[in-house]
This record gives sequence, structure tokens and C-alpha cells, in this order.
Amino acid sequence: MTTTAPSASSRLRASAWPLAAAAGTGAVVLALHLRDPHVQNSWGVCPLYAATGLYCPGCGGLRAVNDVTNGDFLAALGSNALIYPAGAVLVWLWLGWLGRRAGFSVPAVPQNKYLWITVGVLTLVWTVARNFPGSPLAP
Repeated sequence: MTTTAPSASSRLRASAWPLAAAAGTGAVVLALHLRDPHVQNSWGVCPLYAATGLYCPGCGGLRAVNDVTNGDFLAALGSNALIYPAGAVLVWLWLGWLGRRAGFSVPAVPQNKYLWITVGVLTLVWTVARNFPGSPLAP
């Protein structure tokens, strides 16, 4: 029995959704680069912060993306230190999605529930720590 490898066009068709997600993400990153979120209310206000006065784990994320696109990597840490680990995880998940859709053998996303519980707990600790009065982690 012989198996034939998928053609380039079928791989491209199968990869349409991951590639569309990448294009959409690129458009959002470009918009964040062009319209500075450091200007107050230029992108609106975080709904959680507006309702409760508390910072969510993503607060400062728009400013951090803008800082990264401007090459100011330390300022991005000051805006939201989760930008780098979250970005790495999202790229990793996207590459896995793209690889599976295109028919390549890629390492699976770990199904270890303790890994994901740890990620959730660390995000919760981050959120609580940045909401203490005078916290240096606040955006």
C-alpha cells in the first residue's frame, strides 16, 4: 500500500484558518503600532478596570504590544510582564495548530492538567499581586 503526501495546494487549503488568524493578528498588531495605546482612552478602557478599579491580567497588554513593535522591550515589561510568556505560549499553540492542519507531525499540546492549573494559579497570583496598593506590577 502506498500513501501519497498531500499536495501543496491541499496543505494550503487546510491551513487557511491558522493563516487567517495570523493575518488578523498581524492587522491588530499593526493597528496597535500606528495608534498609540499610551494615549489615554485611545483604545477605550478595560471593562474590568472601569467597573471595579481592578487590573486584569491583560491590563497594559495593548501598551506592551505597542512597546514591542517600537523596539522598547523593557517598557513592554513595565506595561505588562506577561507579554513575553503569553506571546510565547500563543505562538507555540498557533504553530501546533498550523502544523496539524497542514498535515505535519508536530508535538502535541501537553494535556497535563497540572501544567494548565499551574498556569492558571500563576496568572491569578500575578493578578492579585498587581492590584495591591503601590504595587510596582501595576500597569
